[in-house]
Amino acid sequence: MTDYKAIMRMDHSFQPLLAAVQKNCNISDALHAGDYTLCVYLLKMREYFRWEKGYPFSEPLSHSDIGSWLKEREKLWETLENEPFTTLPVENRDHDPFDAQRINKVLNPHGLVYSAGLGQNGRPHFFLGRLEQRQEHENFTVLIAANEFARDLTAPPAMSLGNTIFVRRESLRRMIWEKIEEWNWNKLDNPMGRAIQCYDFDLDTERALNLMTDDQISTLLLHEIGEVMASDHLGSAWEEMLADLPRSRIELMLRAIRDHLADSLSTLPALLTENSPSKIHFYFAMLTPLRKSLAPGLISAYDEWRTTRSHTVFRQYVLTAQSHWKNLTSEVLQLHTCGASLESLQNLIDSRPL
Repeated sequence: MTDYKAIMRMDHSFQPLLAAVQKNCNISDALHAGDYTLCVYLLKMREYFRWEKGYPFSEPLSHSDIGSWLKEREKLWETLENEPFTTLPVENRDHDPFDAQRINKVLNPHGLVYSAGLGQNGRPHFFLGRLEQRQEHENFTVLIAANEFARDLTAPPAMSLGNTIFVRRESLRRMIWEKIEEWNWNKLDNPMGRAIQCYDFDLDTERALNLMTDDQISTLLLHEIGEVMASDHLGSAWEEMLADLPRSRIELMLRAIRDHLADSLSTLPALLTENSPSKIHFYFAMLTPLRKSLAPGLISAYDEWRTTRSHTVFRQYVLTAQSHWKNLTSEVLQLHTCGASLESLQNLIDSRPL
């Protein structure tokens, strides 16, 4: 297995940057690793250990080695809880760690990509990786990262920052593997199982995982393009509203209806046009319980398509969904602007499932 972190260290000019990004990742973990339930935390730490040590997914992990590493990592976090995020040294200048656009102007020509942003519950995310592909579109730029040299515990597979979309192949691959392992516990007849069955994991696990990752990168990109389209509709006021609200169920609901808007504008129309069963099954495998509860008609459309392979109900739903989620997000934003209570916002969303 190629040790890309070792290759990174060979270029001494980027070593200080690598160390600074990983320190910020560790600080973020020190502040937010406790946000997870114990089960999710242990699963994520297990895969974080695998990434850091460079073990392939097919190799069993030593419980004692993970346990020792986990204790050391938690000790490190204790020393970092009160540390501020450090600046990043790039071309003999110190840069704000959240100024990803300026940093990437320098790093992209060297085959590197950097990202920094705030995710759910205001959790900061950072990563530094090898730039696999840069795509320039009319209204946005796509940066696809391959191997990651520095990352935090959460490592979201995709994120939009302004009009730049970051897609992380290695994080997506890891997330898919976690979902496969989770499905293997009970092997239920569900969307994840149906997606897995579209690939030959029994014959060649690594090849099947790579193929599944390749397929889902395009779906991730479709969603992030939808996020850009949703931003054009909602403007900066939506993000300002999220920043104003306390970390609570209402934040999750707001993110969920925006995700539905993004998918109705971009992801679902494209998936229906392509008509790839593996991608459609995986899309529904990744829907959270909250998103399912807000869109029962979407689940019904999937069940209809799965039974008949007819797109009629599916396409009708998507057309209705585009106007529905546009109107609902606009109404929520207007209510918030008028000083409505969190209960009023939640009641509005609860009253408008589709």
